[in-house]
Amino acid sequence: MKTKLWFKRKIYGWGWTPSTWQGYLSTITYVILTLAPALIETQYIKEHTFCYTGYVALLTAALIAICYKKGEKPRWQWGKKTPQNSD
Repeated sequence: MKTKLWFKRKIYGWGWTPSTWQGYLSTITYVILTLAPALIETQYIKEHTFCYTGYVALLTAALIAICYKKGEKPRWQWGKKTPQNSD
């Protein structure tokens, strides 16, 4: 049984874009978990910038791991492939 990919390769550049509701949910969860502490405890974040940076780095690593596992193989590409005209 073939599993459905949560993330598709970007058309331009390197990386992924969500393609299913699971991919969008993963991305939205990442954004909420990244921004919520900064919005709720602004003074704490100012005093503990290093800890917050580590927290964001861990969340980013987790999202990249999810993208690798549930997405297409990443590669650099520049637009969609089109057949060459032999004019």
